[in-house]
Amino acid sequence: MDAASLLTGLAVGALLATAVTLGVVALVSRRRPAADALEPVHESLDHLHRLLAGMERDRATAHGELREQMGTVGQASSLLRRETAALVTALRTPHVRGRWGEVQLRRVVEVAGLLEHCDFVEQPSATNDVGAGVRPDLVVTLADGRQVVVDAKVPFTGYIEAVQAEDAAVRTERVAAHARQLRTHVDALAVRRYPTAFRPAAPFTVLFVPSDGFLTTALEAEPGLLEYGFARDVVLATPSTLLALLRTVAYSWRQERLARDADQVLEAGRRLHARLTTLSGHLTRLGSALASTLTRYNETVGSYEGSVLVAARRFDDLGVAESPVPAPPPVEATVRTLRPAELPALGDQPPAAAEDRDGTTG
Repeated sequence: MDAASLLTGLAVGALLATAVTLGVVALVSRRRPAADALEPVHESLDHLHRLLAGMERDRATAHGELREQMGTVGQASSLLRRETAALVTALRTPHVRGRWGEVQLRRVVEVAGLLEHCDFVEQPSATNDVGAGVRPDLVVTLADGRQVVVDAKVPFTGYIEAVQAEDAAVRTERVAAHARQLRTHVDALAVRRYPTAFRPAAPFTVLFVPSDGFLTTALEAEPGLLEYGFARDVVLATPSTLLALLRTVAYSWRQERLARDADQVLEAGRRLHARLTTLSGHLTRLGSALASTLTRYNETVGSYEGSVLVAARRFDDLGVAESPVPAPPPVEATVRTLRPAELPALGDQPPAAAEDRDGTTG
């Protein structure tokens, strides 16, 4: 091989190597983007990082607030538990139970719209037909004068124990005990004979149960408890049923007052009509007297002119008098006769209204 062929081969090899190198560089350039092309990706990653950091901070803050609120709820629950236990302990005392029932009864009466010492009386003392002293919690007076006796001293120890019981069998037994206590109280009210101590009174006594749950729970164990009370003239009433009863009483009172006011208006109208009749008679007699007076006056004037003035004019003719005697004029007015008023027909205007519209009066 000569030198020219060798140089030519080296040149061709160098060109091929250069071409291959340029191809590889171009391929790598297409697979690995430039730094300018990666800038939007870096910005998106930075924004995502900031969002994640903000969410993490918010989550930590919310977690802290939730933990604080859960602590507050726990404290409130503990306080409520203690207060509930204290309330249950207090309600086990008979006089506290009685006072609570009285307060509930007073609230129902106030909501019904009754007025103390007018529509009802609290804890009045009386004596029944067998000579025993009684003192109910409330006596409501009806519109016709009758009275309804209400007693609010209801035992509910069994109900409290039933609510606190965790075992189903224990709860069932305490519910039955609660129903027996309520039935025993019904018998006690029947023995007191409240209606005979307040006459006239309705022939029954209202046993006020301070909570609807008390009566509902008792009816679970003894469904015939209401009929048992009716048979002994004792009506078991919860706040809702007693409120309906008292609202009916208040409505009857309002109707009674309206009827009484209507009677008073009617009586006042009758008295006014009688007085107007008397006044009309006086006016009629006065008009007759005035007419008679006018007639007598005119007759007197005529006689005066015909006899007295004729003689007086002789003095005027003789020049004795300084001035002539004046002649009194007669009165020609007439007295209006009082006539009964006529009721205008439907659609007609009263005379006064018609005159005012025409402009002839006023």
